[in-house]
Amino acid sequence: MQIVLVRRQGRSHSISLSRATLALLSLCFVGVPAGLGYIGYQYSAEYSALESDREALVALQSELQQQRIELNDVEIGARDKLAAMTIKLAEMQAQMLRLDALGERLTEMADIDGDEFDFSHKPALGGPDYQNSEFNETESSVFSAIKQLSDQVDEKGQQLEILESLISNNKIEKDLFIAGRPIQKGWMSSSYGYRTDPFHGDKAWHGGVDFAGKFGSDVVAVGSGVVTWSGERYGYGNMVEINHGNGYLSRYAHNSENFVVPGEVVKKGQTIAAMGSSGRSTGPHVHFEVYKHGRPVDPASYIHRTYR
Repeated sequence: MQIVLVRRQGRSHSISLSRATLALLSLCFVGVPAGLGYIGYQYSAEYSALESDREALVALQSELQQQRIELNDVEIGARDKLAAMTIKLAEMQAQMLRLDALGERLTEMADIDGDEFDFSHKPALGGPDYQNSEFNETESSVFSAIKQLSDQVDEKGQQLEILESLISNNKIEKDLFIAGRPIQKGWMSSSYGYRTDPFHGDKAWHGGVDFAGKFGSDVVAVGSGVVTWSGERYGYGNMVEINHGNGYLSRYAHNSENFVVPGEVVKKGQTIAAMGSSGRSTGPHVHFEVYKHGRPVDPASYIHRTYR
């Protein structure tokens, strides 16, 4: 292939190109632009992918920062809750100490044998272990302490229930226990047994003891029970009779006035009448009798009697 070059002076010059040269020139004019276009396309695709990755990275960093904030809030909340639980645990432990002290004090007041009921120690327990050890989990010190304290509260609750029952039973037995004088003020003017009768001077049986005192002074029950008689009775004047159970019965005679009625439940030490001189009497006093299983007994043995 020849290429003719024409100059301005009208002269011409021809250049002969071989096929190889012509192919090389064609490749330069066509291939180079195509290659540059391909390179530009590849760069554009890579840049777009890089930009997409950068945006995803920014979003991930933002999400991670939000998770850090939430985790910090959770940590602060857990720390506050743990502090509150620790304070509450200390308060409960202080209450348990006071509860132990109260239980020991009640045990002493109830006069219960310390070897039989020691409130300062856990009650004796036993039995086979049916819990599978593989289910045991390690707990934090606070939760472990709370669980232990909860178990102690249950144990103390059971001990208090038992102690309350013992105290109630002891109180009932103590209230029913006949002991003491039927008056608050006065003195014993006549004993139980044979004596010289104050009216006819002969030897006669006296089935009780007499306590002389001021007219109208209080006559009190020597034990809790149920009033079975309140009113006039031959030889006794105004009399009050109380059934204490367990075969015991007490009588209070020559009263100026009775304050209780039949069927009424009275407590130990309760005022049941006023001292007088009704019936066969020479002056203000209370005639006091005690019966055991229907037979009169010497009331003096019950006056200084102590509950054990």
